[in-house]
Amino acid sequence: MALRLVQVNFKARDDSALGRFWADALGWGVSSEGPGVTNVEPVGVVLPDPVAVCVDVVTVPDPKTVRYRAHLDLATTSEAHQAELVARLVELGATPADVGQGDVPWRVLADPEGNLFCVLEPRSIYGDTGPIAAVVVNCADPRAMARFWGEAMDWTLHEVTDDLARLRSAKGVGPYLEFVRTPTVNSVYGRVHLDLRPYPGDDQASEVARLRTLGATDADVGQGDVPWVCLADPEGNEFCVLTPG
Repeated sequence: MALRLVQVNFKARDDSALGRFWADALGWGVSSEGPGVTNVEPVGVVLPDPVAVCVDVVTVPDPKTVRYRAHLDLATTSEAHQAELVARLVELGATPADVGQGDVPWRVLADPEGNLFCVLEPRSIYGDTGPIAAVVVNCADPRAMARFWGEAMDWTLHEVTDDLARLRSAKGVGPYLEFVRTPTVNSVYGRVHLDLRPYPGDDQASEVARLRTLGATDADVGQGDVPWVCLADPEGNEFCVLTPG
């Protein structure tokens, strides 16, 4: 029994507009499973595929603007590519953001709805990840997050220190999932969370029960009667367990 990270979920005021921004930013396509939902996925990839951690944009009545715990880091292949990507993203509607980062080689931007993300300078570790280098979650204790998420998913732990835990698909493809120690971790409900999915043939209820034994707790984010289960990890980061597929 195990779970895999399949998508990053953005709450939005306008899923279609924000979904189009991220599709253009990543060079991906869009589809929709129903009103108020825009799926952003690599073109030509047959899902599920460990290369593709997709973006799911969902319209909600009142998305809150907070200091986000989760954000995307985008990969670049050269300094010129980084500069070109930043310029293109600004043309698409992104804006520079100051989160106190100081003089750093990466660029911090906000998408048209204010979600923060980073455009990294070239780094060899992200040379084969695709456009998303990493899904980054701020936390207080990366080692504790490594223990929980390393058992929650079938991803491989690549690195763990007091400041960083880094996991990746067991197949060694696609983006990394990183937990970065942050001095002040905001505990307010955020707009970006992770969606996990059991493998075909596995049981959603059994997976949820297993996660609870690892330290997950039930989370009520106003989801109502839905087929997925909302949980929070030991530091309060909300995530969803979808139906198998």
